[in-house]
Amino acid sequence: QVQLVESGGGLVQAGGSLRLSCAASGSILSINAMGWYRQAPGKQRELVATRITYADSVKGRFTISRDNAKNTVYLQMNGLKPEDTAVYYCNADIIPWGGIRTVSYWGQGTQVTVSS
Repeated sequence: QVQLVESGGGLVQAGGSLRLSCAASGSILSINAMGWYRQAPGKQRELVATRITYADSVKGRFTISRDNAKNTVYLQMNGLKPEDTAVYYCNADIIPWGGIRTVSYWGQGTQVTVSS
């Protein structure tokens, strides 16, 4: 079993900051890509950040980082805007123990609400 557990969401005023964390645990052989997505009410889930790309809307404000020793990926969010309000999901491409193929896993999501 592999689990991704996010934390760090909450309510913040516009201009504020939050730091999201996502820890992968369980029977993991290796972790390839890890990234963050978000889904606002009535909208499709969209990419926020991976190691090699950021959504245009968050460039210069959000920073993704990863601690390989802890199997954890972070999303530092600065200069938050009301339009950043969404459920944020962690995604990881993982090869489980005993497996040979990469499997895409999702976390349960963490709510980020930015008030104006």
